[in-house]
Amino acid sequence: MASTSARPVAIKIDADIKARMKRLAEARHRTSHWLMREAITQYVEREEKREAFRQDTLKAWEEYRTTGLHATADEVDAWLASWGTDDERPAPECHK
Repeated sequence: MASTSARPVAIKIDADIKARMKRLAEARHRTSHWLMREAITQYVEREEKREAFRQDTLKAWEEYRTTGLHATADEVDAWLASWGTDDERPAPECHK
């Protein structure tokens, strides 16, 4: 998600990481600043996806607790095993 204005932020890193960042930036023909922004952007995007997955999991768990509807692992495994075959099955129906 691109922002309309960038604002400076200070972070403290140890000398070893700073040197490694500098060597990597030189090898990639980028600035250390670019690498740090890219690393932070990738981290935030990855963690947002993880959090969305976690929230979806909690929502699914709560729905199961409320309704009791489910498909067994064996039912889902059989359905997935049929994918790409001449006898491809529809998704299993949820039941109690």
